[in-house]
Amino acid sequence: MAKIKEFEELTSWQEARKLVNLIYGLTNKDKFSSDFELKGQIRRSAISVMANIAEGFHRNSGKDFLRFLDYARASLAETTSHCYIALDQGYIEDKELNEIKELSDSVGKKINKFIRYLSD
Repeated sequence: MAKIKEFEELTSWQEARKLVNLIYGLTNKDKFSSDFELKGQIRRSAISVMANIAEGFHRNSGKDFLRFLDYARASLAETTSHCYIALDQGYIEDKELNEIKELSDSVGKKINKFIRYLSD
């Protein structure tokens, strides 16, 4: 296995980036635009997934990296929870929530797999 040299090579980060782009696309819709608090919060939590993976990668120890991966996982859950609020408020449709959940599940599985790898 080749050594990963940059966080951009991490599939968990790449998938988290897709999630951020999906969230931005959905929060740019007219229905979402007037709810500044939820729009900002959901964007921040999605960005946090990506950022924590990247930041953890550049920490000095595996233990620190694991901690940041755990933060990323928590931010992922926060993002999904916010999406339920968006659904309940009529900002997104069931189909869009399912797309978010599928991508979130994919990101979460990759983070969990990475955590297991680093923990061994």
